[in-house]
Amino acid sequence: MKTSGNTTRRADAVPIFDPALAGFLETIYQDCNRPARLERDPLAIVKRYEMLADREIAGLICSTLAFGAVDLLMRACETALASLGDYPAQTLADMDMRDLRALYGNFQYRFCFSKDMIALLGAASRIHREHGSLAALLASCDRGEPTLVETASRFVREFRAIGASLEPGGIRPNLLPDPADGSSCKRLFLWLRWMVRHDDIDPGGWEQFGRERLIVPLDLHMTRTCVFRLGFLPASRAAASPTLRDAVRVTDAFRVYAPDDPVKYDFALTRPGIDPKPGDEQYGCL
Repeated sequence: MKTSGNTTRRADAVPIFDPALAGFLETIYQDCNRPARLERDPLAIVKRYEMLADREIAGLICSTLAFGAVDLLMRACETALASLGDYPAQTLADMDMRDLRALYGNFQYRFCFSKDMIALLGAASRIHREHGSLAALLASCDRGEPTLVETASRFVREFRAIGASLEPGGIRPNLLPDPADGSSCKRLFLWLRWMVRHDDIDPGGWEQFGRERLIVPLDLHMTRTCVFRLGFLPASRAAASPTLRDAVRVTDAFRVYAPDDPVKYDFALTRPGIDPKPGDEQYGCL
């Protein structure tokens, strides 16, 4: 099911506002951007934590592990967070690298191995001690560009360097990707969506970063939706690994419909493909 407006017909051109598509986006947002649809999403785990410092850590862990089958990744997130108790930020602050190695020495979820988790959490702990929060480090990397792409890139490079200084081998690059390398960085931009936006789904808290600067967390589900349902990408991208260029292009298209909040529709549009419910077929999202 495709829209018949200009946005669909001109996927290779500057996006043009399509009233029919605008109506569809608002409909699926109202229907699917609901807390009830969070049940099988790692954000449900993140939202258990009331304190912003704890959500930073939980969000970092859950977004880093947000790959693979939903049930398995949810279990991995629960396992990774269990060792940090109800207050992950304070627990980390009270640990040293020896403690982290003891707790996570046997951790593995697909290609996230113990050394990756130890380096990730060791770096997060040091950043909290030296900067006060992960958001503070991100802010120190911000040069005020129109989007957070360059800011996120600087943040990742700093984060990786700290991880490498604490644990041999550091953090696997595909677990914490640098946008400068050209991948869509879906999990990184997903974490930023969770932390910056605030609505019925996203908890927010990082108010110093405008949501208009966010980039769509582009994975295979969203890519296919942007090709076949929305017409934001050409058909040649449907079977390809999404790139940063694709993510920026999709974000620019969404900005036509939500200039101040281009990732507004992300969660709703991915529900029918990731966690389908009866009736979701009406939306035509894969």
